[in-house]
Amino acid sequence: QVQLVESGGGLVQPGGSLRLSCLASGFTFNYYTMNWYRQAPGKERELVAVITGVSGSTNYADSVKGRFTISRDNGKNTVYLQMNSLTPEDPAVYYCNAVRFENYWGKGTLVTVSS
Repeated sequence: QVQLVESGGGLVQPGGSLRLSCLASGFTFNYYTMNWYRQAPGKERELVAVITGVSGSTNYADSVKGRFTISRDNGKNTVYLQMNSLTPEDPAVYYCNAVRFENYWGKGTLVTVSS
């Protein structure tokens, strides 16, 4: 049974940091490209960061470059999103996504930025 379980969301002040985690199970994690998406109320789901399976190459949306870092630990079947310098434009539900031949989604974790 495939599962992606996100954690680490919460309330943070502007300029603060959060680290999201996504624990994967039920598939061969290290072969999958792992993505973080986000969706704010009334907006379309947006691709935030990508990390490939074998090479670990990364890519980021322009809106988060230099502030967010995606990483993975294949031994722990976990992908992370380190989010620094959070702004009022970053609040959303953040989703973990795994892609290879199949496309798997987590249920999301809520990030709120407010003073």
